[in-house]
Amino acid sequence: MPVTITYEACVRYLRGEATLTEARTVRAWLADPANEAQAHAWMSRSVAEAAVAAPAATDAHNYNYAQMRATLHARLGMENPAPTQAKAQRWPRWAAAAAVAGGAVGAIGLWQRPALPGQVATAYYATSYGQTREVRLPDGSAVTLNAHSSVRYAAPSQASAPREVWLDGEAFFAVKHLPNNQHFVVHTTAGFRVEVLGTRFAVYRRHAQARVILLSGKVRVAFADSTRPAVVLKPGELLQTSDKHPRTLVHKAVQATTYTSWTENELRFEATPLAELATRLQDTYGVEVVVATSALRQRKFTGTFPLGNLDALCEDLTEAFHLHIERQQNRLVLSSKTLPN
Repeated sequence: MPVTITYEACVRYLRGEATLTEARTVRAWLADPANEAQAHAWMSRSVAEAAVAAPAATDAHNYNYAQMRATLHARLGMENPAPTQAKAQRWPRWAAAAAVAGGAVGAIGLWQRPALPGQVATAYYATSYGQTREVRLPDGSAVTLNAHSSVRYAAPSQASAPREVWLDGEAFFAVKHLPNNQHFVVHTTAGFRVEVLGTRFAVYRRHAQARVILLSGKVRVAFADSTRPAVVLKPGELLQTSDKHPRTLVHKAVQATTYTSWTENELRFEATPLAELATRLQDTYGVEVVVATSALRQRKFTGTFPLGNLDALCEDLTEAFHLHIERQQNRLVLSSKTLPN
């Protein structure tokens, strides 16, 4: 049955609640510049409705379509990207502008927070679901944030003190080496910190698990529990721990680029169980993912897919892995596809 383009259908799409068929239709409609006037009108309506629902957080009287669209483009790097701008899924420009009005973009800004004791300043960077963002820290180091992640940087007040960041989520670091050999420390809530001089590595902290993957250089992982010896990683090695078994470490050689493929706007799977694939979809897009059977959760997959719109990615996964994916608002149900005889 054909999908009718309505205001409600567009809102469902922007909230991630549309069916796959509805999402494809709405996305195609939003991609057509001829529909800008209608998109603009619906944006105005959504802002007005948001103002009624939450007047303290929304200023409908100051709504500016052109400014909102330009601001979003600048933040997401959709036009004339700079190194410190976000790399986001390539939404059509009318859909992107509508996302601002509908409040679907989330926190992707940079702002300054008061300095902590012994620090000069603190900078904070974050991404929302479905986005990655490359930023340049005040010391010149580059950080690429994966979806739904944040990093806080604290500049030291003394040259001998380390540069420090606090990570929530997942990030890839390219640390700048300074002439005075000033250390760079990444703090996590997993009971360890990563200490480096100049190197490229990734840190993951979600779902009561944490891991460090080193691509080049050298890092030292030190634990909050002083009775545990620190671990030094070599390029191509992984260190992983979990909150459930904090004293059990996995330290091994891996194909490091498999764990950092998201920095190239890809999802790469190498004999990956579907349970882990589902977790990565949840982390990236903010959707609940349900796998129909325990046997299917253990089934392993290998393949590389572009990180784009969620419904397009679902179509790719469906065809490549012979899955059936049903979208129920902000929920995906994965089951085995029945193959023809």
